[in-house]
Amino acid sequence: MVDHGDDFDTWLGQAHGRAVERSEEQWLTIARYVRHAANKLSLADLPLCLPGEPQECGRPSQQHVVAWAAQLKALAHNLIEEAAPTPAQVSYSTGPLYQRQLAELRQRNAAHPADR
Repeated sequence: MVDHGDDFDTWLGQAHGRAVERSEEQWLTIARYVRHAANKLSLADLPLCLPGEPQECGRPSQQHVVAWAAQLKALAHNLIEEAAPTPAQVSYSTGPLYQRQLAELRQRNAAHPADR
């Protein structure tokens, strides 16, 4: 992955501690799942740079989860743009529909924090 989001601290100017606590191994598993999903939607093979891989970049797995999730979100948004028959449907799908589904996920996560 070319863009790992290394400019985040500069962009934000401060750190925050809201991330779910997981071990490096758990983050690595999630990063691999998210990258696999991104590879399924991408036209090009995405690089192998997670810990222990041929092009290991040295960044932590948690950072890869965030970077791959951003890539996956962009790929999904692009897929909506390609599949929706009208600009209004693109706006609806990437706006209200997305926000409803995100709210449902957040509600589920709040109700079952141990499952995360």
